[in-house]
Amino acid sequence: MPQQLLPSVPYDRTANRPGWEELPAEFRQALEERLGARVLDVRVSGCGFTPGFAALVSTADGEQHFIKAASRTTDVAGWYEQEAKFTAVLPAGIPSARLRWSADLAGHFVLSLDPIPGAHTPELPWVPAELKSALKALTVTTEILAQPTEELLAQELGSWGEVIDSALNKWRTGAADQSHPQLRELIRLESRFDELTRGSTSLIHCDLRLDNIVIDSSGQAWICDWNWLVHGPAWFDLISLLLSAEASGLDGDALFESHPIAAGLPSDALDAALAAFLGYYLYAGAQPEIDTSPEVRNHQQFYGELTLRWLARRQGWA
Repeated sequence: MPQQLLPSVPYDRTANRPGWEELPAEFRQALEERLGARVLDVRVSGCGFTPGFAALVSTADGEQHFIKAASRTTDVAGWYEQEAKFTAVLPAGIPSARLRWSADLAGHFVLSLDPIPGAHTPELPWVPAELKSALKALTVTTEILAQPTEELLAQELGSWGEVIDSALNKWRTGAADQSHPQLRELIRLESRFDELTRGSTSLIHCDLRLDNIVIDSSGQAWICDWNWLVHGPAWFDLISLLLSAEASGLDGDALFESHPIAAGLPSDALDAALAAFLGYYLYAGAQPEIDTSPEVRNHQQFYGELTLRWLARRQGWA
């Protein structure tokens, strides 16, 4: 069993978001008019890496709303609009908060989601019961997305080849550290991942991190932030989630091999995926800091460290 390796900043404190009073008065008024009641309480989410507004909003009529909003002058508005578009057509049964509405208000794009009772972000190290619930949520989601609705298929979804060519080819293109002592093997494994997955046509979340999971008051896991829904291999989401199990000192190999999503995969599939993840995280973590997202590079560097440790252990690298 690996030792625990925890991040310097907990994942419920990574965001740099505006508070309610920091939002433009014109927008606050427009939102209250849309909600139909005065805002009494706002609990801003500390999770995530975008600088958009995201908060549980309580209003004078006793209602609660989970609101996300961003100025149309920022890229974040486009991401939120994409999230609203995809969330609106997720099939029933997927453990995800339902979209209530989305709109342009006072120069901002806004979406309103059903609040999840007692919602909290899982902590590292994982509570075993919460990780089990998250893995179950992924299983259910994968089964439902295996038979996508016409509404889903009508969306403009990217191909998995596009994801590989933009993010999961960093060893082969020379973008990742070319001085790595295992470079030749990393290139081979990354190429193998391409070979195994390029034609994937399933639908996947494609960003299934610890902080895109919410646990409710009953212990059920919900999957949030559907910005990047794309055609791809379901086991990519599984490995993405299990990187946080590596941080928790859990047996990622056993968790992967015992999960139904991994059934029937070649014996080198996990290593191939880890090599592709590693190239991406080492490359991304070395990019310039982003003022509006001060923790994202730390996150990418941390996940690079986790991925390298897991892959090195499996490969027997010193």
